[in-house]
Amino acid sequence: MSNNGQIVVSGLTKQYKNVRAVDNLSFVVEPGRVTGFLGPNGAGKTTTLRMVLNLVTPTSGAATISGHRYADVAEPLRLVGAILEASAAHKGRTARNHLRCVAAAAGIPASRVDEVLELVGLTPAAKRKFRGYSLGMKQRLGIAQALLGDPQVLILDEPANGLDPEGIRWMRGLLQGLAKQGRTVLVSSHLLSEMEILADDIVIIAAGKLVTQGPVEQIVGATATGPQVRVRTPNIQELVTAVRGAGGTINPNGGDAHLITGLDAPAVGRLALQSGVELHELVAERPDLEHVFLELTQGRATIR
Repeated sequence: MSNNGQIVVSGLTKQYKNVRAVDNLSFVVEPGRVTGFLGPNGAGKTTTLRMVLNLVTPTSGAATISGHRYADVAEPLRLVGAILEASAAHKGRTARNHLRCVAAAAGIPASRVDEVLELVGLTPAAKRKFRGYSLGMKQRLGIAQALLGDPQVLILDEPANGLDPEGIRWMRGLLQGLAKQGRTVLVSSHLLSEMEILADDIVIIAAGKLVTQGPVEQIVGATATGPQVRVRTPNIQELVTAVRGAGGTINPNGGDAHLITGLDAPAVGRLALQSGVELHELVAERPDLEHVFLELTQGRATIR
């Protein structure tokens, strides 16, 4: 069996009575990279992930991992580790015993349990019962369970839910490290600022359809409309005249700040100096993933 870890989604569609949750969706997730899977609430992200894992039967289309349907893989936990919600376990069972049960059912050596507990930082809490775990600890336990089989592929749906800033930073390092080992990491999240740091590639969907896909830097750069500069000045009318005379545009950006487009920061600074305009702030703005995401998904219905 091929073990390259590539995930291929081809024409996936899921129709629930009058609602089309996923609509002819196609994309590829490559090994050795972290791919962010983004979309508004109700866009079809979780349904898509469940179809990839054969937990939901598609109306049409197909999804493969390393060239095979997940349901046809002989040792699924050794190929794919997945989290679709915070880890669920018997409330009276300890984390270590919960993982030992999962490992035994999958034919994974018991020694692997302590390895993954250490990897996710739960060794000190390994003997605590699940009922006493916080949501963040449950997320770490879920990641530990996903890593039990030392899989080539990780599929994680909102894994940062419940994690504090230190936990989010830890998870980022873990997932980036796994990708550097050549593994495939697919992460669905609403934390756009974190995804911009974490992900190499992104797939954005809305209303069950593909909006865009590709490297983060390429997608953010492609939507840029030219240089933008944020300024604050007590001499706004003089600056408006100078900017418009140089071919730029200037618009309010909330409060006493103004956004200039069509001119870069050095050009605005020179204009201000030449016009005797006092500047209290001069900042070159760059588009970020949040800006791009909102621009690309604005006005797209999530349920039809």
